[in-house]
Amino acid sequence: MSTVVAGLIVLLFLPFLLSLFGTAAIPKMLCLVASLIAALLAVKFYIAVVPWLAGMAVAGISVRAG
Repeated sequence: MSTVVAGLIVLLFLPFLLSLFGTAAIPKMLCLVASLIAALLAVKFYIAVVPWLAGMAVAGISVRAG
């Protein structure tokens, strides 16, 4: 696996990784689902932006609140 592919996977799962710093369980699940959808839609990278942004919004709010 090349470094670019590993970096893309980490970038796509960044909302889920960020949500792990929160305490609630529901935002973790929402971020995991958003990251999985983004990973499945990443065949064309610009299509994966919307679920990624939604996951980042949920993760940011959960970390800030918790």
